Amino acid sequence: MQMELASVRKGWLMYCNWVWVWVWVWVCVERTNGFYLPGTYMHTYSNGDEIYGKVNSMTSIETELPFSYYSLPYCKPRGGIKKSAENIGELLMGDQIDNSPYRFRININESLYLCTTPPLNEKEVKLLKQRTRDLYQVNMILDNLPAMRFAMQNGVQIQWTGFPVGYTPPDATADYIINHLRFTVLVHEYQGGDLEIIGTGEGGLGVIAADPDNNDKPSSPPGYQIVGFQVAPCSIKRDPQLMTKLHMYDNISTITCPTGLSKYQIISENERISFTYEVEFVKSDIRWPSRWDAYLKMDGDRVHWFSIFNSLMVIFFLAGIVFVIFLRTVRRDLTRYEELDKEAQAQMNEELSGWKLVVGDVFREPEHATLLCVMVGDGVQILGMAAVTIVFAAFGFMSPASRGMLLTGMIILYLFLGIGAGYVSVRVWRTIKGTTQGWWRISWFAACFFPGIAFVILTAINFLLWGSKSTGAIPISLYFKLLFLWFCISVPLTLVGGFLGTRAKEIEYPVRTNQIAREIPGGKYPSWILVVGAGSLPFGTLFIELFFIMSSIWLGRFYYVFGFLLIVMLLLVMVCAEVSVVLTYMHLCVEDWKWWWKAFFASGSVCLYVFMYSINYLVFDLQSLSGPVSAMLYIGYSLLMALAIMLATGTIGFLVSFYFVHYLFSSVKID
Repeated sequence: MQMELASVRKGWLMYCNWVWVWVWVWVCVERTNGFYLPGTYMHTYSNGDEIYGKVNSMTSIETELPFSYYSLPYCKPRGGIKKSAENIGELLMGDQIDNSPYRFRININESLYLCTTPPLNEKEVKLLKQRTRDLYQVNMILDNLPAMRFAMQNGVQIQWTGFPVGYTPPDATADYIINHLRFTVLVHEYQGGDLEIIGTGEGGLGVIAADPDNNDKPSSPPGYQIVGFQVAPCSIKRDPQLMTKLHMYDNISTITCPTGLSKYQIISENERISFTYEVEFVKSDIRWPSRWDAYLKMDGDRVHWFSIFNSLMVIFFLAGIVFVIFLRTVRRDLTRYEELDKEAQAQMNEELSGWKLVVGDVFREPEHATLLCVMVGDGVQILGMAAVTIVFAAFGFMSPASRGMLLTGMIILYLFLGIGAGYVSVRVWRTIKGTTQGWWRISWFAACFFPGIAFVILTAINFLLWGSKSTGAIPISLYFKLLFLWFCISVPLTLVGGFLGTRAKEIEYPVRTNQIAREIPGGKYPSWILVVGAGSLPFGTLFIELFFIMSSIWLGRFYYVFGFLLIVMLLLVMVCAEVSVVLTYMHLCVEDWKWWWKAFFASGSVCLYVFMYSINYLVFDLQSLSGPVSAMLYIGYSLLMALAIMLATGTIGFLVSFYFVHYLFSSVKID
């Protein structure tokens, strides 16, 4: 017992230390006049400073399989290929950021030669043609800004990130490679001296604070900040005999992008491809904190606003009606029951049917109680992770400039919220069983249930990605890191949470359970039909944002309206709670005392609608998705998402229904 108390005391001291760290960080931020969280440190350059672009994995909405930039015969840097340091989120997303030979010199407009490839062999030609026809995009980065490309489609200007590998004309058998790039770099002139910049380097925290005491200090020389990065790709056929006489970064004459196919660089065997590029620097009034606005501006914002507003009004209206009707019904039943004396209550119990008659069975142990406790505990863990992540993102603490930060933050939160999973699962188990015996087994199952399923699905997907030689495959080293985090952080914290659950105050039932179970009257229709249908109402709050989220994941678009997502999450919690409570009350009214699992799946059944919507999105919005590997990749991730949503929403419904049933029967006078 003393050892257990010592371990609890040690954990509490560690928690206090973390709290003091966060308080100190908050005080430091509050002492500044203002702060900005762009996700990267602000770089200021002088005229002529050299900066090299980087290249990320090539992506395609046709296959959803990322591949390395240097898997194609592109020019390589002089010092060799060097990979950038990546976090867990970037690795799981399939990002592979390498250096590139593209050199930029601040405020120097130039047209440069890079290299000429050896004659293309059959394998290289086949690979180039395949990547071109699969619509693969090259993702280039300069000063942490993705390259943006503008294109006209049906008379409307559309912006994309990246540029295509090649071009395949309609009704043509030949393919043409993009071998000339025209970069436009937007720079903002920055006058230093009145601001203090505090940061942790690239991907870290940037704080801009005014210094009121620097009036006597000499101002620093003006610099330039990169606030925009645009690219216009071309295909130009050049004479390899002339180009091979040049060296990398030799100046060449500027050229206008040709319009005829005869002047394009064709992809065929024994062709030698020359790569060139030109750079133009343009001064801009865009300030550095606003440079991501062009990327985060979502298409169809008016439709988005109207759809969200319409969904909110409908959900509020339906939830209000259900809540008012429900309150009036339950209140009338309780008032009538409590106004009677004991003899009248006994007579009423014999005459009336409904939830009053299942008073001796309503808290009877459900079937598969262990699984229920584990799923509720994992649901609390997932729900807490989602809530904290969305709140932080809504307040701007997770910028898209920090690639992989969102996913990394979610993983870290999930690991440390294992203590909540263990606590809730063991406490529910203790309430159902009336004993703490076997709590460690429940904690262990809670620590392994959802992560184990996710591990199996990701491993199956990873074998497919390994077979395709995609950069989306998780490296073996990352597998061991994830296993280490799982078993050395999440599992111990879940066991600690389970131990705390055994020490928590016991939840006592307000009524006694009969020894013999009451027979449940048969109904006209199976009860599961109503349970499955109940998931449609929570789905109504979710499907609009679900479209934008899936477009961000599978179509490569930016999603940064976390304020809307926070509102939708709050509405989802409210609707899941109300739907589950109403369905529980309806089942009790027909003398069906097996409400435990029905309360869980009344709100958790929204996962069926989410998965069906995912299939609908695959058929109608991802029509270009090709190949069985891509389809299995999509279905695997959709299954994982649906499972997480089921656990989170089902937990909401179960916990609210439990406290409702507990309150309902504790309000009834029982001899």
